Amino acid sequence: MMGLFGSKKPQVTISVFGKTDLGRTRDHNEDSFLVADLTTKEASLQPTVREHTLGPKGTLLLVADGMGGAASGEVASQMAIETIYNHLLETWCTEESVTPEQFATRIKEAVEETNQRIYAAARETPEHKGMGTTATAVGVLGSHLYLAQVGDSRAYLIRNKQVTQLTKDQSLMQRLIDAGELTEEEAEKSERRNIILQALGPDHKVRVDLTQQLVRRGDMLVLCSDGLSGQVKKEEIAEIVSDPTNDLVAICSELIDLANARGGPDNITVIVARLSGDTLDEPKAEDQVGHQPYHVLDGESTTEPVPIYTGSPPPEPKGGALALVVASLAALGLAAAIYLLT
Repeated sequence: MMGLFGSKKPQVTISVFGKTDLGRTRDHNEDSFLVADLTTKEASLQPTVREHTLGPKGTLLLVADGMGGAASGEVASQMAIETIYNHLLETWCTEESVTPEQFATRIKEAVEETNQRIYAAARETPEHKGMGTTATAVGVLGSHLYLAQVGDSRAYLIRNKQVTQLTKDQSLMQRLIDAGELTEEEAEKSERRNIILQALGPDHKVRVDLTQQLVRRGDMLVLCSDGLSGQVKKEEIAEIVSDPTNDLVAICSELIDLANARGGPDNITVIVARLSGDTLDEPKAEDQVGHQPYHVLDGESTTEPVPIYTGSPPPEPKGGALALVVASLAALGLAAAIYLLT
């Protein structure tokens, strides 16, 4: 693209690839993912999307990890992918206004609408009762990321071989880490690490954790379901992603292979993106990287106490998963802080 006097207009280039895998123990895949150029309205892994110039409407990356009996989790995660993408096509992509706040607001709205649709579908169809899904949606616009988070799928930023988790798990273990009751290392080994406090679908209302991150030239972004993050440490992810001999296809395959080599107990999904271009500045020592709330007009941007949803496996003990959660929380002195599903 040429600018004044034939000079090349500064631009951001996104190189991206994604892959999903059944894992070693599941009989079907309940994960879904999406890579979309919102300017051209193309969602695929074709060459035109795998490396594209960031347009005025931005780019959307999305991972959803479904939960529920039979094929319900697969239904929920696919609904999340389709609803979030279509909402942005119908709203953001048709608007003349192109502002960061409008973009972030539309992403948040899309996640909230998805929750309502999955909740309604579960109530209307008995075999899908209780289905739900996580959602980690990342919108790239200009030099910023806007992240909408529900559940415990994750987004990591790798900069100069250093990794930072941008999202915050909406999980019991994260709540205990924040309270100083557990270290991250202890939480990773806990039998309760699969208990999440929120998902799209099980409850009529959801609180979307909306955050933002300034990006720099050469930044790498990784989105993944807990089938990867539960088996591969973030430092290992950074090492594989930072290997200059690996292209994005090889990175995705190596990460999935490593999770499978460690048992592959869950479906595994990963998206890896590299951001480059003249518009982006080089990294600076004073840059802030991490979980940074982004406040939109309605003022709701941070995670609050929410209903517990425990997912499907492991097998439930007598009395059901909810009874186990209540007993566990009571033992930890946290039961009063959690709203229970009705």
